[in-house]
Amino acid sequence: PVDGSEHFPRTDPAVIMLVHDGGDRCVLGRQASWPPGRYSILAGFVEPGESAEAAVVREVDEEVGLAVTGVAYAGSQPWPFPSSLMLGYTALAVGDLSLSLRDGELADALWVSRAELRSGALRLPPPVSIAHRIITDWIAAG
Repeated sequence: PVDGSEHFPRTDPAVIMLVHDGGDRCVLGRQASWPPGRYSILAGFVEPGESAEAAVVREVDEEVGLAVTGVAYAGSQPWPFPSSLMLGYTALAVGDLSLSLRDGELADALWVSRAELRSGALRLPPPVSIAHRIITDWIAAG
C-alpha cells in the first residue's frame, strides 16, 4: 500500500497421480516421515518450462521407475505446502511393471489392488485431500 505497486503471490504447480496397470492395481508410495502404514499416490513439482502432463511422466519415472501413458486430468486442489496448486491425474503404466525407488524420495512403493484398498489395511490420505478423492474414484470405477 505504501508505494501503490501490486504484488502477486507465487503459486507453484505440482502434480499428483494415480498410476494403474489398466486392471485392478495401482501404485502407492510412502515417505519415511509419514505415520506407519500411511500410503498415497505419487506427486511432484512441475519444472519450469514443463507441461503438467510431462511432469507426471517424469515424476513417475524418477520415483518408481515406471513408464506411463494415457495421462488424464482428474481435478485440482489448492495446496499450502508450499503455496502450490495440486493438479491431479491418472496414468497407465506400460512395459516392465517392476517398481524401483530411484530418487530417494520414497521409503516404500507397492502395487495394491482395489480389494486391498477396500480392506482398510493401508492408511490412505485424509478425505480433504485430492489424493483421497482420486483413489476413491478409482476404487469406485472398478
